[in-house]
Amino acid sequence: MEENKSGKYYYSIGEVADMFGVNTSMIRYWEKEFDVLRPRKNKKGNRLFTERDVRYVHVIYHLTKVKGYTLAGAKQALKDKFSDYEERMILLETLDKTRNFLLSLDKSLAEKQKELKQQL
Repeated sequence: MEENKSGKYYYSIGEVADMFGVNTSMIRYWEKEFDVLRPRKNKKGNRLFTERDVRYVHVIYHLTKVKGYTLAGAKQALKDKFSDYEERMILLETLDKTRNFLLSLDKSLAEKQKELKQQL
């Protein structure tokens, strides 16, 4: 298995919950309700979420918490259009990362500009 960009193969349920600002109980509930969400479990029974699992959680979160879908509506949307939602989530994540990078770059450039002005 190839390592992802963050350097992790798996995420704990706590890490996934933190990513979306929900309780771990919400993630466990979604796992029971959505057949597509099936994280692996280690010998201790701890859930191990892959990048794909996190994408499922992201789509479920977006549909239920942002768009206001019912569980039944979210299940149907996942069944009908998961690949469309997944592409959108990946695009939004990419845009967010690009935005954060550009904001960081802008801040760095402003600091350099300030340093140069002080030197003059």
